[in-house]
Amino acid sequence: MKPHITIITLGVADLERAIDFYQKGLGLPRKEGPEGIAFFETAGTMLSLYPRDKLAEDITIAPEGSGFQGFALAHNVESPEAVDATLEEAVAAGAELVKHGQQVFWGGYSGYFRDPDGFYWEVAHNPFT
Repeated sequence: MKPHITIITLGVADLERAIDFYQKGLGLPRKEGPEGIAFFETAGTMLSLYPRDKLAEDITIAPEGSGFQGFALAHNVESPEAVDATLEEAVAAGAELVKHGQQVFWGGYSGYFRDPDGFYWEVAHNPFT
């Protein structure tokens, strides 16, 4: 296997609300796709939004469950100032600020927001890349 993540699918409670957040709020470009699922183009990986109950059905698991899922999505930007601006943009679009931008142990600068469905996003500046 050659590891390459091509699509990340988020199971969302309200598809239209999630589409508004990512398309109108964060400005992600939406791609054409079948009804009932939304695709957004990001650099190298597609982001897919699909109703949580339908995603669970496709996987053949129960849709119930909440809490920290054990992962975070990350978006890297060019500077600490861009981290702060991106966090502000996400909050203005309806996200919850979880952690203000700050210097972190690995030498970068990052903060976190949570989208309307509870998915955590890290916004980071990595001076080593």
